Amino acid sequence: KVLEDDQVWFDHLESKYSYKGTFPVINSSELITNTQLNTFGFLGGGSLPTDIMLLKSLAEKINGCSYFEIGTWRGESVVNVADTAKECFTLNLSKEEITSLGLSEKYADLHAFFSKGKENVTHLTGNSLNYDFAALNKKFDLIFIDGDHHYEMVKNDTQKVFENLVHKDSIVVWHDYAHTPEEVRGEVMAGIYEGVPAEERKHLYHVSNTMCAIYMKGNFD
Repeated sequence: KVLEDDQVWFDHLESKYSYKGTFPVINSSELITNTQLNTFGFLGGGSLPTDIMLLKSLAEKINGCSYFEIGTWRGESVVNVADTAKECFTLNLSKEEITSLGLSEKYADLHAFFSKGKENVTHLTGNSLNYDFAALNKKFDLIFIDGDHHYEMVKNDTQKVFENLVHKDSIVVWHDYAHTPEEVRGEVMAGIYEGVPAEERKHLYHVSNTMCAIYMKGNFD
């Protein structure tokens, strides 16, 4: 518990990179428009309404948006983005791999509950640790990273995304950057910071009233 404490990770970033504190905060009103969520479960283990509104608002601003996410869960995020995006891809562990971890079949079957059958959603299966992202041979406008939230996996997923899926104007969003909209999750922050190329870290922010961090170029208040 001591080693997993958030302050350990904040101290790590300060000692290794002289980065003190957390990401600058963008007011959510700068990014979230008056959008509507047509699907929301109000169940545990998912995203806040503002988290998904952020994703959908960003997608609405991109003409012919191409969206990719790591971590499907019930499919709430991807099904809402699919309402406005041209195409969506979502990557998750297969049912066999989920149950091999000792998790129940019921839990495995909840994955993609909302997004199954959506015409513009492609469900991919695989482990992001060894998945061949390069084989997709495609760049995406909006990317959502919401897989395993341990440091090594956040760093892995972030590096893979920037190496293979990002173009010069891509936007990347990470879920669970914070425990709550007001309490940053140090382990996830460290994984994001070290996974993003050094020259791009100046574009990292926390979106207020959400549990999301964002990589986005622009001038913000």
